[in-house]
Amino acid sequence: MENSALMGFAEKFGIAAGIVAGQIILIIVIWLIFKRIARKIKAGDGTKIKPLTIKNIRLLSTKQITSTIILLLRLLKYVITAFQLFITVPIVFSLFPSTEELASTIFGYILTPLKNIGIGIVKYIPNLITIIIILFINKYILKALKFFSGQIARERLKIPGFYPDWAQPTFNILRVLIYAFTVAVIYPYLPGSESRVFQGVSVFVGIIFSLGSSSAIGNLVAGLVITYMRPFKIGDRISIQGNTGFVVEKSIMVLRIKTSKNEYITYPNLQILSASIINYNTSSDEDEEGLILHAEITFGYSTPWRVIHEILIEAALKTEHVLKKPKPFVLQTALDDFYARYQINCYTKQIENMPAIYSELYQNLQDGFAAKGLDMTAPAYQIRLPAEIPTKRTKPKED
Repeated sequence: MENSALMGFAEKFGIAAGIVAGQIILIIVIWLIFKRIARKIKAGDGTKIKPLTIKNIRLLSTKQITSTIILLLRLLKYVITAFQLFITVPIVFSLFPSTEELASTIFGYILTPLKNIGIGIVKYIPNLITIIIILFINKYILKALKFFSGQIARERLKIPGFYPDWAQPTFNILRVLIYAFTVAVIYPYLPGSESRVFQGVSVFVGIIFSLGSSSAIGNLVAGLVITYMRPFKIGDRISIQGNTGFVVEKSIMVLRIKTSKNEYITYPNLQILSASIINYNTSSDEDEEGLILHAEITFGYSTPWRVIHEILIEAALKTEHVLKKPKPFVLQTALDDFYARYQINCYTKQIENMPAIYSELYQNLQDGFAAKGLDMTAPAYQIRLPAEIPTKRTKPKED
């Protein structure tokens, strides 16, 4: 009897040793397989694996993707090894009567979560179908809105009072609202949405977002107001807070202009909303005569004003990009003590060449006065007071 029990124990011990040895061999094989796969991935770096790009924007380089794949393979290798060890222990324990109950307990630790997960997945299928239907409807609503916004932006579809440059911003606003509405509708169907932990995390994220984004929300709202005010558009030449340049970026958060010196100046939308903006391009539209450029000079009264007017108008007409019609004109803006003020006004539609036009106009003014033999130097006068006169007189000495 004892020999039979001893033989049974030895047989079970041999089976357990065989299981352990088999698992060790299997683990070694799996590790070698993963090592070989990792080596092949590294060898094929740059040939089979391409960078991850979306609309010419590189999100991940080939090296980063390769490192990520190798890291995931390493984690998978450790998970498989841990699972093998976790399975091996209860199998070995189940071979011996003294540890059989312990084996059942360990198997329960594995099977109970898996069973709960499986039951949860089956019960969640109706909610999952509902979420899929909501996302499907959301997708095609956004596609329809994008189509109509594109048609309006290309002026193929015209809505009275709705400008083409409003199409894309309006689509972006509607898209955000639809996404927010979709999240609100899907939220009750998410697993664990009714738990206090899930709700607490949601409230915490909302508080952090509201506290940390007050200025961002202000700039966002200001950007929407500016969009529908239409004070400028991309490519317009504007002047704001003493800086003049072309609008190169107009987003919901900031405005960026490029000056004639290739300087890029960025303004938050909140700052733009409270500032005065000069838009030069609005005067160069087809239904306008053009933008009026002006320069002011002063000249003494000894020179007849008609001669000054003639020189100013001739200089303007010689300037490139100045329109012949409407014809340049002169305004006398003041009569000062020692000279009169003259202002030459001329029309142009070449807004992008304003600095060059002004430079050439000044040159032509100098040449015009030099040709007439007139000196443009303004007279300067200095008043000298006489020496102080004594207030007391001394009497002459009497003889």
